[in-house]
Amino acid sequence: MNEPSNGHRQGEAGWFSARCIFRLGSDPASQLYEERLTLWRAEDFDQAIALAEAEALGYAAEQPDMTFAGLVQAYRLFDEPGHGAEVFSLVRESGLEPQAYLTRFFDTGKERQGDASPDA
Repeated sequence: MNEPSNGHRQGEAGWFSARCIFRLGSDPASQLYEERLTLWRAEDFDQAIALAEAEALGYAAEQPDMTFAGLVQAYRLFDEPGHGAEVFSLVRESGLEPQAYLTRFFDTGKERQGDASPDA
């Protein structure tokens, strides 16, 4: 696996975030998917992914009717975790305009989320 160079030396422990996907329920009419980000201190991507995958399997086993979907995406942080630190980034190629892209991947109408207060 090629690791992007972001100021870290090979074999030097760093902070990684990992995104794992879980399915809740088994009935296609009512099942949900959860995307979950976790932080890991690891030597490299392989170790971070192994740690995240093991934790994801345990997390899914503790939840009723939950299955780990088998996807782990990892990101090596450039900085130590802290206020405003970037903890995950995924770049996707797409010819969609911004609103169509958001609708396709992030705002399908099926998300369980609320609106932020305008005062927040």
